[in-house]
Amino acid sequence: MAAETTFAIIKPNAMKKNVIGKIIDKWESADLEVAGMKKIHMTSEKAQEFYAEHKERPFFGELVDFMTSSPVVVLALRGENAVLKNREIMGATNPEEAAEGTIRKLFGDNVGENAVHGSDSTASAERELALFFETTEIM
Repeated sequence: MAAETTFAIIKPNAMKKNVIGKIIDKWESADLEVAGMKKIHMTSEKAQEFYAEHKERPFFGELVDFMTSSPVVVLALRGENAVLKNREIMGATNPEEAAEGTIRKLFGDNVGENAVHGSDSTASAERELALFFETTEIM
């Protein structure tokens, strides 16, 4: 297996709970290195671009409003099989269905406010990383 870089977001509800360090510890404890990180306040335009695949869904406006409601932390995570490893660490999209000890089980509130986002493939990771990071910002 080769090292990969994936993308993650610590969402507004987790930011309001002040659990950034606890979430990062979950990734680092699983041998995912923080290769890039910054705290931003996502604009409506950036959120719409990021979630463009959901544009026709009824929850799109609510999702954009949520993601722009407070600052978020965007991260580049690097490690062996990083995309799949991060998906396992995050847990199921719905915190009620997530495995014990996963980020979403511990810090998510509901399916819409589930504490974190993570890329679902290496192709998605490349696209998402490019939306939020310059190549020089990922070490």
